Amino acid sequence: MNWTQLIDPFHNLGFSLLVAVVPILFIFWALIIKKMKGYQASLCATLLAVLIAIFVYGMPVKLALLSTANGALYGLFPICWIVITAVFLFNITVRSGKFEIIKYFMASITPDRRLQALLIAFSFGSFLEGTAGFGAPVAITAAMLVGLGFNPLYASGICLIANTAPVAFGAVGIPITVASQLTSIPELAISQMAGRTLPILSLMLPFYLVMLMAGYKKTKEVLPAILVSGISFAVMQWLTSNVLGPALPDVIAGISSILSLVIFLKFWKPKNIWSFPNEPAPTIILKKKYSAGQIARAWAPFILLTVMILTWGLQPVKELLNSVGQVQFEFPALHNAIIDTSGNPIPHIFKFNYLSASGTAILLSSIIAIPLIGLKISEVVKVFFETLKQLCFPIITIASVLAFAYIVNDSGITLTIARPLASTGVLFPFFAPILGWLGVFITGSDTSSNALFGRLQSSAASSIGVDPVVTVAANASGGVIGKMISPQSIAIAAAAGNLVGKESDLFRFTFKHSLIMLFFICLLVLGQAYLFSWVIPQYHHVAATTIPASSPGTPNKNIYLLLLAAALAVVFFIILMMRKKNKNTN
Repeated sequence: MNWTQLIDPFHNLGFSLLVAVVPILFIFWALIIKKMKGYQASLCATLLAVLIAIFVYGMPVKLALLSTANGALYGLFPICWIVITAVFLFNITVRSGKFEIIKYFMASITPDRRLQALLIAFSFGSFLEGTAGFGAPVAITAAMLVGLGFNPLYASGICLIANTAPVAFGAVGIPITVASQLTSIPELAISQMAGRTLPILSLMLPFYLVMLMAGYKKTKEVLPAILVSGISFAVMQWLTSNVLGPALPDVIAGISSILSLVIFLKFWKPKNIWSFPNEPAPTIILKKKYSAGQIARAWAPFILLTVMILTWGLQPVKELLNSVGQVQFEFPALHNAIIDTSGNPIPHIFKFNYLSASGTAILLSSIIAIPLIGLKISEVVKVFFETLKQLCFPIITIASVLAFAYIVNDSGITLTIARPLASTGVLFPFFAPILGWLGVFITGSDTSSNALFGRLQSSAASSIGVDPVVTVAANASGGVIGKMISPQSIAIAAAAGNLVGKESDLFRFTFKHSLIMLFFICLLVLGQAYLFSWVIPQYHHVAATTIPASSPGTPNKNIYLLLLAAALAVVFFIILMMRKKNKNTN
């Protein structure tokens, strides 16, 4: 059974557009006005999209159901797998009592909630986005902030907003890589163009986050720290994206921001310690309560997480793990059954990469950390099943959101919405980020958004005489703003922040900020296209090439796993020695 996508089922683009946006508008209505629970809104929106695909677009019932099932399966793995393992890692840290030590450590750096948010939500979250992506940063940082005593709504909302600037370079630059593959524009050129847009947002974001939490007057009190955090991140993001390419900007910028802020806070402290209204005043412990060894053990799960995820993000490691731990199959009766508007069959290949998935790296980090944090295996197993119970509704939400994304993409609904934006002529650069924003809202992924609209962005820009790298990079830059309101991201943040059933509150919290930032990016891209064209990098289109794969057992791949084993051994040894020294001292 083959079926060709439609863009204008009513032969009237305006009317077709009105029908196509109904499922999207339903989500906004359900979450903002009706205040539905996340899983209810996503299930209803998916059903609505399926009905429109079948009865308006003429999509065969079998293909519509298979497309929906394919999306739900992708939602379960790898997305839900990441969320489950991230929350599990946090939960075992709490159950072991080690998170109390982490609280003390953070308070020893600064008990000020404004600065804790910068360190964890912005800097550490950006580092995690650069290494893992796909929901892990929000899941981990939101859980950490709630554990530190943050208001759950603010913790989750702040982490969603903080997870904007790094998204375009997330998961070791995969969004930029995908955009390059689809448009024949070199990776470095797209990276440079995004790297001349997003650092401006990165520079403003710490100030925006703190002002959102504490107001303008309280934000001025910590302005020096904000400048250190934002400038150190923005400078390194700009430098690495323009010189090294898309793989490392978030990793290097995140580490730079963390180190810069921690060192700065050794010499500077705000005059007043700020906490949330009605929150008990933080107690500053002047006498040392925990030894360095105890602090190292408490941080062990997150130290191991950093090492594991950084290694898992390396392409040679992914290839090696996939060679022995991946099941790949064509989705039955759906693969190549849908023909796109260009006459090409759309592949639907499901990859169950159970070893190279980021969630597996997080799970292994948790398992390796068990002897260091001192939990019994029976207790760990109990925590895992408690985590599954805790995430029951978020799992349903995420699976249904991905099902929604797949059906609107496969049916052509997304293309119907995109076509009018691509027909705006000289104003198209202003609307280019909106396409990326819309793509991430629907799919939950900047990678998927670039795959969806990359070619459209390139061809539309060329038709009006604008360098296509501007609009292709704008798709990635606009997409990062859509991340904070994507139902997938909302579900992840709600799960991590103990806000299950209150997804509508979280959506309303982030929605207006998403629109404000999107408008800023739209103006910036419009200026780059016509007024500041000198920022556009010089490049030459590249032809698609096939890179021969080396055999799975070659040293260039195995060496990374050997280095990982050595790094883990070093971490273990240092922590155990610190623990032994502490016992001897006592």
